[in-house]
Amino acid sequence: MENPLLLFPQLNISASKDKSYYKVTKSAVMEEPNKASKAGAKQKRNRLSLLLQRSEYHESEHLGKPGNLTKASSVSPEEAVKWGESFDKLLSQKAGLDAFTKFLKTEFSEENIEFWIACEDYKKSKTTHELFPKAKTIYETFIRKDAPKEVNLDFQTKEVTSQNIEHPVITTFDAAQNTVYRLMEQDSYPRFLRSDTYLNLVKGRNPGRPTLRRRSRSFTVNDFQGVRPDFTAW
Repeated sequence: MENPLLLFPQLNISASKDKSYYKVTKSAVMEEPNKASKAGAKQKRNRLSLLLQRSEYHESEHLGKPGNLTKASSVSPEEAVKWGESFDKLLSQKAGLDAFTKFLKTEFSEENIEFWIACEDYKKSKTTHELFPKAKTIYETFIRKDAPKEVNLDFQTKEVTSQNIEHPVITTFDAAQNTVYRLMEQDSYPRFLRSDTYLNLVKGRNPGRPTLRRRSRSFTVNDFQGVRPDFTAW
């Protein structure tokens, strides 16, 4: 009996061609996901790089805008010691204000000092013409409900401030600013004085980059009614 392959050689050729076509097709199908995967990975790397650049850019900016943060090396231990005498002395010096702002950023509570600075700038307005746009910006940024940087105010203070926005005057934000000032003085300021950032400045050391940490809870005005900071433990 003759070999069937010899009688029908076209069967072998066709099978060979089909097999080769299958290999080529399979290879092409496998290459497509690989190309897509590589392209996707490259796109993700580019996006991550862009986000990091934006993060570094915004971190270098200073809130409302008092200038860049002062380098620790430019602050003398004697100057840092004076910051511990009172909260007012800390905020009255640019280096102290910058150091405290940097500390609040590590606690994600910088909206308080940003609001305080914005109010200080507002009170420097020389004409009534300047008051309305500044008042509106401050209200939309810090006061109104669900504002992007809403500060913690009691109901009465928020209501009075909101009503005064329609006809702003130099003293429109005084009550709200004093409330936020008191909260920082009784809450954030004592923690700042206990922080490694401040203690290293007093000792003349470079504090390095602070560690970011979340606040355990949000304090309210009622938490500090009649409470004064106790510095005897230091």
